[in-house]
Amino acid sequence: MNSAIQSLSACADIPALRHQLHSLCSRFGAVAKLDILSANQAGHQQAMCFLRMASPEQELELMHEFGIGRFGGDLVMVVDLHPDASPALAADGARPSTLAS
Repeated sequence: MNSAIQSLSACADIPALRHQLHSLCSRFGAVAKLDILSANQAGHQQAMCFLRMASPEQELELMHEFGIGRFGGDLVMVVDLHPDASPALAADGARPSTLAS
């Protein structure tokens, strides 16, 4: 798993995650859209991140680099936020959730 993606789970809150994710993705080009929905499941905070890059080529690079997929045209990843623990990601506990359309 990519250590840069793993580091997202250490974000303390959604604004920190938004900043970190935007910085991480901007190395592939311009981030055209970044929406984050938060949820609490049994006391654990999760973030569902939907993003679009400026070009399809940039999106393909990001998908390949981080192993993420699409849902409804957006690139999607689910991050379990653990601000007080070591980084861990996603619904399967091993990597960002991949959703295909």
